[in-house]
Amino acid sequence: MNSMKKIMTALAAVTLSVNMTNAQTCWTIKTDNSIELNPESISLPYSDHIEMSGEQVSCVIRWGIDEEGLFSQERSLVFPMLRRVPNDTHASLLYRIGTDIMSHTGINSLVPKQLSTKKVSIDGGLTVVNEYGVGKANVGGARGSYMKPVVEVRQTVFPSRTLPMVCEIYCVRNITDKPLVINIPEFSQSTETLADKGVDGGYVIRGDIFGCGTYILDPQNDIEFQVAFQAYRASNENMIVPNVSDEYESRMSFVHEDIDSSLILNTPDSTINTEFRFAKIRASESIYRTKGGLMHGPGGESYYAALWCNDECEYVNPFFPFLGYSTGNESAFNCYRLYSRYQNESFKPIPSSIIAEGTDIWDGAGDRGDAAMVAHGASRYLLARGDKKEAEQLWPFIKWCLEYCHRKLNAHGVPESDSDELEGRFPAGSANLSTACLYYDGLVSASYLAPLMGEPNYVANTYRKQAIKLKSAIESYFGGTVSGYDTYQYYDGNDVLRSWICLPLCFGINDRAKGTLDALFSSLMMTEDGILTQQGSTTFWDRSTLYALRGAFAAGYVDEALEQLHNYSERRLLGTHVPYPVEAYPEGSQRHLSGESGLYCRVITEGLFGIRPTGFDSFNLKIQMPADWNAMSLEHIKAFGKDFSVKVERINPQKIKVGIKYEGKKREHFVKSGQEIKNITLK
Repeated sequence: MNSMKKIMTALAAVTLSVNMTNAQTCWTIKTDNSIELNPESISLPYSDHIEMSGEQVSCVIRWGIDEEGLFSQERSLVFPMLRRVPNDTHASLLYRIGTDIMSHTGINSLVPKQLSTKKVSIDGGLTVVNEYGVGKANVGGARGSYMKPVVEVRQTVFPSRTLPMVCEIYCVRNITDKPLVINIPEFSQSTETLADKGVDGGYVIRGDIFGCGTYILDPQNDIEFQVAFQAYRASNENMIVPNVSDEYESRMSFVHEDIDSSLILNTPDSTINTEFRFAKIRASESIYRTKGGLMHGPGGESYYAALWCNDECEYVNPFFPFLGYSTGNESAFNCYRLYSRYQNESFKPIPSSIIAEGTDIWDGAGDRGDAAMVAHGASRYLLARGDKKEAEQLWPFIKWCLEYCHRKLNAHGVPESDSDELEGRFPAGSANLSTACLYYDGLVSASYLAPLMGEPNYVANTYRKQAIKLKSAIESYFGGTVSGYDTYQYYDGNDVLRSWICLPLCFGINDRAKGTLDALFSSLMMTEDGILTQQGSTTFWDRSTLYALRGAFAAGYVDEALEQLHNYSERRLLGTHVPYPVEAYPEGSQRHLSGESGLYCRVITEGLFGIRPTGFDSFNLKIQMPADWNAMSLEHIKAFGKDFSVKVERINPQKIKVGIKYEGKKREHFVKSGQEIKNITLK
């Protein structure tokens, strides 16, 4: 069995057992906030896959360590702006490369053989340290001999931040007491796709080694060479000769300056702190520079250069203002701007997805409650963003979405839709709880936004009254006993528990909070990998687990939520498939879709810290302090046009001190955990 087949076999074994065994903790958190795997401390074989992205490329690295402790990898390259025919949702150019770069090099005129894997680490790139050896030069001389370790090779793979390119850096260190002759060959591999299968004709995909030559490497010294995998249009473009070192600096600048310097979480739980940090990276890196402008994309070798009402409008866009990542904010505004083109006087549904760099749409699932997703996400985004010019452009679209939902109210006062964001995978009835709750929150947010848009008082009052009526209708239409729990039917006639019953809690509807959380955290729904989509199934989607955790914090069930959040974070960060939240199982092989990482971050900002935007420079704060914690903070929050921090300290078992710092100013509030502080204004 070759090495790649070993990876695939081991990966299948891990995936098949995912719901049946307790998570193995394989990784450790290092002092620089990276994570590291020591092959000597885990059971082998081990295999995994990780997605990383830049503005013109994404890559899924499938890698593994076999029973003998040897590393291998396969690179799955995605080029979102090199479009295939037909130019649909999945038309990004895809190509897999398994080239073993070290097998092309020479050491003392011999082919180096991998002897062992020392460690694997993740921090903006995937880095592996392997030991290689060589034997003797001739058969007779090699009789009775063995491979002698001669070099340690540190290999780092990462995507370019702006180019259609995935890069690798190889650092070769002489670990012997004698000089070595190192041969780095001129090497290229290239192929061209069929011209009639590409929107722009044929595409060239190639890999090249840079830094070629013959070198004398003294003991304990090292030498570096680089590799780049890229693609371009065969008709009118040429190979890019990169400076791979500069590309690495740019990638790490994104990680350390754009991500690590903003929205910094400090709690007594290092696992949650670190997973929050990694979630910020994945949520922010998956943004593509398309002909339609910057577009955030879920990823997963399927969803690029396109937008969805759930992944973008609902999940990740409302998060970006808190991080203050300008590329994220630009992509969020562009997303809503592109969707606003589809509002219409006859109030036909907006498309679920805008695809192919903004040139086409997909609406195959009908109305999934997409207008409610937009109303919720866009209004929260605009309030937290604090940019009146953006708000003035998008406000008519938000009003249109709210009116659309209002026109969809049935006789019971809840909005109807053809399905929900799971697009018919599970039944949703003619009216579902998800669409209703998202519409409810859209109304509440719009009531804050309307006065800022110069609307007369009756507009905000109308939205508030509609929200109150809808809240009552949600209780009367969806409220009930399901499987013995005082919770919600997901739709009329639903007689088993569903994961999305958590949504009322996220938006301040807590009438059935205890019964709902008892149900979600019960053995009927909670598994090692999170909450099942439906009672009795084997399917989970991280998105609903993350909504449930956010709702549990928001509703004040802090310690229960913390236990579940820690367990979830440990599995995703330090388990067998790391380091990000995933999409689903069994669908998608637990792909690292980007929107779920945005939802993880919102567990912290909206759940644990309870930040609720109420204006361009104002918000409510509802801190939920775990009983065993004495302090926590969220520093350099970039929302509401400011850079501010929230620091929480326990005064006594009943009281906490909440300090808010910005622009040299400081405010302090002494409250109970879970007590809302209203109308905090940053002026």
